[in-house]
Amino acid sequence: MTQLPGPKAPVLIQLLQWVAKPLTFMEKCASEYGDTFQIKLNYPMVFISHPKAIEEILKTNPKQFDSGVGNQFLQPLLGDKSLALLDATLHQRQRQLLMPPFHGERMQAYGELICAIAEKVASKWVVGQPFSMRESTQEISLKVILQAVFGLEEGQRYDKLEQLLTLALESLASPSKASMLFFKFLQVDLGKWSPWGKFLRQRQEVDELLYAEIAERRQQLDSERSDILTMLLLARDEAGEPMSDRELRDELMTLLFAGHETTATALAWAFYWIHRQPEIYNKLLSELEDLGDNPDPMAVIKLPYLNAVCSETLRIYPVAIIAFARIAKSPITIMGQTYLEGTALAPCIYLTHHREDLYPEPEKFKPERFLERQYSAYEFLPFGGSSRRCIGAAFAMFEMKLVLATILKRYSLALAEKKTVKPVRRGVTLAPAGGVKMVMTGKRMSQTQQSPSVATV
Repeated sequence: MTQLPGPKAPVLIQLLQWVAKPLTFMEKCASEYGDTFQIKLNYPMVFISHPKAIEEILKTNPKQFDSGVGNQFLQPLLGDKSLALLDATLHQRQRQLLMPPFHGERMQAYGELICAIAEKVASKWVVGQPFSMRESTQEISLKVILQAVFGLEEGQRYDKLEQLLTLALESLASPSKASMLFFKFLQVDLGKWSPWGKFLRQRQEVDELLYAEIAERRQQLDSERSDILTMLLLARDEAGEPMSDRELRDELMTLLFAGHETTATALAWAFYWIHRQPEIYNKLLSELEDLGDNPDPMAVIKLPYLNAVCSETLRIYPVAIIAFARIAKSPITIMGQTYLEGTALAPCIYLTHHREDLYPEPEKFKPERFLERQYSAYEFLPFGGSSRRCIGAAFAMFEMKLVLATILKRYSLALAEKKTVKPVRRGVTLAPAGGVKMVMTGKRMSQTQQSPSVATV
């Protein structure tokens, strides 16, 4: 194997660059070293952005890789039994148990719930008063998780969990706070006022509430309920065994962190781009209005331009910058390049999504790309791929589309600031700096409320 190109700076410097300014770091490496380069984080990692190479990696038998071990930095957040940290048969077992609730008819039950939650959060906006769109979408997505996934009804435990989870997420939000995940030496409990100590105590309180909920639901298991926790409690593996309390807790935390922060961020970006370019807003609104006042959620999610807008949002600033790294268990050859056992191969989502040969003028937001061309799973991969593809991908797109449709049909919004919003690290994701400041300019009348004279103006 030849020496892989890549920056020569010490590990600590590269890790600091990766945490503080990941896009600048990656783009500089790509411009200097091309489609494939190695950077040194907690361990050396090969970043790959050529679709053919990504295809070869994702089509390789997953048993030839260890992937969970590469995500150990997420252990404090998710727990040892999280799907993201498992490999081999344990990963396969958990994935099979988790898959059914996120597909087909199961999801339809959540459509009206998502629309109602979006409407409830938006109803608190005041005309002319600026607000952070990302805070609103975070509230929406957290309520969706608590109600659709955890199956909680509003009450004392619901309110306490909502408050604690918000605090826990904020404790890791900025690049400096996120450093605690990447730098082990910062994970020191110096009491409840220290950053790590504060996080651990919040996590403990969350755990107590989750374990109490799991215990109650086990005792009063109702197979008629449609929430995801109930389905996981009812699920059995091939040996007829249910998930343990610890497995349930860790998977609930995984679904929370994977499905809450990510969807909230993607929605904030979508509102930003839609309102930054009037022609996109007008085209999308026209498509939504063609469905009438109270469209069926299943009709909304089939709208082609809405799908293109969501796809372009996930292309230009994918919430996850790289797919899960695959660590080779034996030497492997990808596009003629042989990698030694132990090499960590990371398909780079961001760099692939910004290739000029795939996406001309990649820095521009152009939903039409997704109407003019069908991209392969190796050219457009916002949710990763293969056996490590995000288990809630379909649910995330479902939620994105319904929240956008609900709010755009009922509210007139505008960006509160004209400046360009830049992406910054938020925990392990990529979020809009400042949270996208917006203002409600008024409520939109439904078509049935409009008089003929108004409708023809």
